[in-house]
Amino acid sequence: MQPFSLSPAPLTPETYRSALADRAAGGYASFEGRVRDHNEGRRVVRLEYEAFEELAVKEGERIVAEAMARYGVRRAACVHRVGGLDVGELAVWVGVAGTHRDEAFAACRYIIDEVKHRVPVWKLEHYSDGDSGWVACERCAAHEPGSPHAHEGDGSQSRHEVPDRAAFVHDYSRQVVLPEVGPGGQARLAAAAVLVVGAGGLGVPVLQYLAAAGVGRLVIVDGDRVEPSNLHRQPLYGVADVGRPKVEVAAERLEALNVDVTVEPRAVHATPDNVDALVRSCDLVVECTDNFRAKFLVSDAVVRAGKPAVFASVHQYEGQLQVYRPLPHWPCLRCLWPEAPRDGMVGNCAEAGVLGPVPATLGALEAMAALRRLLGLDAGDAPSLVMVDLSSLETRRIGARRDPRCDHDRPGGAPGLEADEMDLELEFATLTQALESGLELVDIRESWERAHDPPGLQIPTHVPLSELVKGHVEFPADGRYLIVCAHGVRSLSLVEHLRTQGRTGVHSLRGGLAVLRS
Repeated sequence: MQPFSLSPAPLTPETYRSALADRAAGGYASFEGRVRDHNEGRRVVRLEYEAFEELAVKEGERIVAEAMARYGVRRAACVHRVGGLDVGELAVWVGVAGTHRDEAFAACRYIIDEVKHRVPVWKLEHYSDGDSGWVACERCAAHEPGSPHAHEGDGSQSRHEVPDRAAFVHDYSRQVVLPEVGPGGQARLAAAAVLVVGAGGLGVPVLQYLAAAGVGRLVIVDGDRVEPSNLHRQPLYGVADVGRPKVEVAAERLEALNVDVTVEPRAVHATPDNVDALVRSCDLVVECTDNFRAKFLVSDAVVRAGKPAVFASVHQYEGQLQVYRPLPHWPCLRCLWPEAPRDGMVGNCAEAGVLGPVPATLGALEAMAALRRLLGLDAGDAPSLVMVDLSSLETRRIGARRDPRCDHDRPGGAPGLEADEMDLELEFATLTQALESGLELVDIRESWERAHDPPGLQIPTHVPLSELVKGHVEFPADGRYLIVCAHGVRSLSLVEHLRTQGRTGVHSLRGGLAVLRS
């Protein structure tokens, strides 16, 4: 007999008792839970049990093993019904064979208490007035450690110890009880794979909410490391994480949050070389970067792959949200903006400033949009752009249309970045690699920004961008240069300007000095 099993057929206690027979057992205890005809003043006529089978069996077996180890009993088993049951039918059976009666009683009570609290089995009650509703074990979920609590239907009082926290599974009951979710929707989330591009101000709430909701596989793409300036708007990270790859820290935090989720950290930026493979590996993409080149790179890739995607962007107190679905009439990012805005034209969080709740709000909206897509709740939605102004707490929705001139959904469309743009930015992991590249580094930050540089990050050639703009200084003579700033935004803008003047030997450090601080 299996330690824990689910049965769509009526339970047979006699068979189970025979399977647990043990000549060395002096005490035998069992529990039978049956369907009663009332609950909280309402007349119950029948009910249905649904389960997340793989997770339920795994956790049920773990509970039985805990009971046997804790109380030293010889054998134990539990069988739980699934499907429809009438009033009076047996819903759950627990049996324990032990050397002595005390251990058998204690183990039996432990198993039923923990099964009701931890195993993902949900009950839908049907009432005499024609109404119905999902019922969660509220008393168990809310009880204080070590305090007595009762379960509906069994009449028992338990004073068991709370087991090690590592033994608990993630409890989805508060979302499964929603009619639009239910056990079927929870199973869809568990089977889904989501690519999250960017683990910063937008990506952090997206990752936290998707992991907490039970999305089965999360692929995180971000080549940045945690900086002190991230912490006010990216609370997934702490002071002790500064200098570590964001994806590495995020994976640790998410796995601690929900052991059901598989997290795949990729400590790289999305590039034309890897974006297609990344997008194809998942069911849905959530774009969370703070630069337009990455957004359009991802947008083109999801159009090519026919994958749904969610985009958001933030500027100071404002933000916008767009959902892309691979449908003939649905607009992509290029339908709204045929030309990708240059990153230097709109400041990112580092340059324009932001309060933490702004990206948190937009990230939460992205997470909600992703869950709606995975659960199929957005089938009736029309294409639109959602605008949010957190300074006035106002939102508005603007209808969006596909641009008939946009051919990115046709074979050969969506080429991504042009070849002559590919070398505008170069990527290096360390300052040593950048110095050994044969390029001369030119720091265009302001003097006050350089004052806080660590000793190992000194760049001799300093040409402040503000002085260049005013014409007070000139850029060095022709040569091969790698232009750097804090985050790669100002340097890219300057490189694009210099290229228009025929300076082909200039490049921008992708991600800026933030990447090299490690």
